[in-house]
Amino acid sequence: MQSIAKASISQRISNFLFLRPRLFLALLLLPPVFWLGIVYLGSLLTLLIQSFFHLDGFTGQVVRKISLVTYGELFTRSNLDIIGRTAGMAAIVTLAAVLLAFPLAYYTTMHASRRGKAILYLSVMLPLWSSYLVRVYAWKLILAKEGIVSWFFAKLSLSWALEGLLQLPGIGGPSLSISPIGIFLVFVYVWLPYMVLPIQAALERVPGSLLEASQDLGANTLRTFRHITLPLAFPGVVAGSIFTFSLTLGDFIVPNVLGNSSFFIGQAVLSHQGTSGNIPLAAALTTVPMAIMAVYLIIARKLGAFEAL
Repeated sequence: MQSIAKASISQRISNFLFLRPRLFLALLLLPPVFWLGIVYLGSLLTLLIQSFFHLDGFTGQVVRKISLVTYGELFTRSNLDIIGRTAGMAAIVTLAAVLLAFPLAYYTTMHASRRGKAILYLSVMLPLWSSYLVRVYAWKLILAKEGIVSWFFAKLSLSWALEGLLQLPGIGGPSLSISPIGIFLVFVYVWLPYMVLPIQAALERVPGSLLEASQDLGANTLRTFRHITLPLAFPGVVAGSIFTFSLTLGDFIVPNVLGNSSFFIGQAVLSHQGTSGNIPLAAALTTVPMAIMAVYLIIARKLGAFEAL
């Protein structure tokens, strides 16, 4: 009897919702809309409002009045250096990731056998199964003076080349494990899968019939790649660059582990929020990556990168 009653109630609810599709749709969308609108967008709005407050220079307390004082502090020479350093590193890492990921994704999708494709997919995904911190600290050991990279250069009698590289101003340091070069290498390693996978997904959607038609019309492999494959795969490149660029902009662990006294945005935000207690300046610095990404997305849209998504 109880099972019949439960079935009857369930049937009534189903009929009620079936006759009211808008109510059913509203109930389905309520949890994600609540999360996106209240928790996610609400926190971003709170962050933006915090950036318009400022810190009292005498008491050290946050003055909760809307002003542009904090943004005046944001555009000082030291903060602009931090922003430029972070954006430059993000751009170089993204470019390097594209140059490494595209050939790998192209070979995996277009030429690898089924078994080879599975092995390459696994090789790309495998680093993501381990802890992010473990990978970063492992690279610090690899790039240290006593690490395998220095040993390899010594075995090839190329220690002079490594030392000369580390002496270059702006990119060098005491060792690869404490230098912008080391930060660059680790960033490329950490974010490379996020570039490979979107490009692979885009290349898999390239119709084989279109490539065959291009060859039938007399186009060679290079011309087919330039006029068909590359334009159709470009949205995947843009999607991957969004991941690598934005993740590099906001990361503070890699620069903290392998960097020197030259801060990146993530380190500066952590320092202002935790050490000095200057939450408004930390919030203002956090809006910088969001603004950079907004400009990047607008440019990508103008170039038509999202039309094939």
